Amino acid sequence: MKISANLSLLFNERPLRERVVAAAAAGFDGVEIQFPYELAAIRLKEALAAAGMPLVLINLPAGDLLDGGAGLAAVPARQAEFDAALQEALTYAAMVRPTCVNVLAGRLAAGVSRELALATLAANLHTTAEAFQLLGIRVLVEAINPLDMPGFLLNTPEQLDEMLRRVGHPNLAAQYDLYHMARQGVDLVVGIELLAGRIGHVQFADCPGRGAPGTGRLEFAPVLAALERTGYQGWLGAEYLPGEAGTQAGLAWLGHWRSAG
Repeated sequence: MKISANLSLLFNERPLRERVVAAAAAGFDGVEIQFPYELAAIRLKEALAAAGMPLVLINLPAGDLLDGGAGLAAVPARQAEFDAALQEALTYAAMVRPTCVNVLAGRLAAGVSRELALATLAANLHTTAEAFQLLGIRVLVEAINPLDMPGFLLNTPEQLDEMLRRVGHPNLAAQYDLYHMARQGVDLVVGIELLAGRIGHVQFADCPGRGAPGTGRLEFAPVLAALERTGYQGWLGAEYLPGEAGTQAGLAWLGHWRSAG
């Protein structure tokens, strides 16, 4: 079991470079960062090397998505911006060498039909998968629940399955986020079985609340068993909101998971 710390949420009381060291000291096997671009790639590479930590995942730049906008990947009028984001990510990834790069589908933009948005996304995913294949880096696409992010283009395992089939590129896989699926009532095991063999990365947080395991009602054991049963051998990314006491104070789950195998 390889567990990575998402440094965009965890240890965020520290500067980004120090979070890498903190994650290593806490017992994580690797790290992931949603948008690391504020830190020069060479500085992140140095921090990873000093801590002996692999970088598991970064996202492509997503434009205005986190500010409530549509993002870049499924908006025809923003094709030039997406192309620039892809080049930025390629340059950054060539230095820091993440295992995977995630493309956020974004929201359905005003005035754009759902079919056109999906076609645009599929074309951009194909281009991205092709480009990163040359670096040996896998490209991912994920579903996000529409309660936390209304209007997001992909929500369910079925929609992920459809997009993977539509793109049809061997370097594209699903990012399966347990919290986002549980938040909207998806049967996590059924989703895993649907996407079996095509899941490139798994992220988790408890639900409700998006806190550490044990703070909500999500039963992780059968889900992790389903991942193992279907042959998943990738990373488990801890992408949750730490409590008021900070990340370190809420890490009891990590020891429990280790002891449970």
